[in-house]
Amino acid sequence: MQRNGTVLLSSPTQREIHFQGSTENVRVTLMSDEPGVVEFAGCSAAIVSIHVGPSSLMTCRRGGISHRGSAVHGDIDIIPPQLTGIWELKERDTALIVRLEAPLLRRAAEDLDADSGRVEIRNRFQARDTRLEHLAWALKAEMETGCAGGRLYMDSLATAMAAQLVGSHSSLERFSNYQGGLSARKLKQVLSYIEDNLSEDLSLHAIASVAGLSVSHCKVLFRKTVGMPVHQYVIRRRVDRAAALLRNGDLPVSQVALETGFSHQSHLAAHMRRVLGVSPRTLRK
Repeated sequence: MQRNGTVLLSSPTQREIHFQGSTENVRVTLMSDEPGVVEFAGCSAAIVSIHVGPSSLMTCRRGGISHRGSAVHGDIDIIPPQLTGIWELKERDTALIVRLEAPLLRRAAEDLDADSGRVEIRNRFQARDTRLEHLAWALKAEMETGCAGGRLYMDSLATAMAAQLVGSHSSLERFSNYQGGLSARKLKQVLSYIEDNLSEDLSLHAIASVAGLSVSHCKVLFRKTVGMPVHQYVIRRRVDRAAALLRNGDLPVSQVALETGFSHQSHLAAHMRRVLGVSPRTLRK
């Protein structure tokens, strides 16, 4: 089996590729693995793996370090070049994976006035970085359109992602991902609660209670940490979950709306047009 061009041994894991696209120095893959064991043989590129969808319990071993925990939507694993890894998946896991090749990383280090030969990408488990996350989704969206924005736009996205990776997740570590927002533990609690209850009538009070915060304090800290208000984040995740169901299943649009927390079909359609620019029926086609 292949994962971003690198051989993986998976047993008894079964893999489903939802999307794969690439340019000269970047490859983007959206894929799901069933419960089981996955071995990553390492490669010359740096890998950014972003957990997508429902929470998933897993154990990962890389670089002599073992990490066990529940990955929630937006959690990021960063795998340095040449580093091997083993995942033991207790539940189905979906990930958006971006492979950034060495020439792109070297240019990013040089742009930061650093010696590219001495910059080392850090090995990260279930980290949070909203900028990396947004850039990864933007790369996928642009590749899905056949690079409709042109080579310059694609190069700009790839360069920005490499700069963020080198600047925030390497031996340079010039930037901080947390600047007075929710702690990593509280953020994981909140995002996990949202992800696991997308079909329910979520309230701001319930979300704040999960973090042990007042409603007003939760609103401020969430926006500072995630980069958008709570209600916008919830709508975005509901739209993303609905899009996945429409692409990969045959449920009626009305049922998809209910499964993802929308009150009715037209409610889903309105938000999907605003967020993704397409209707549910167009997306299914």
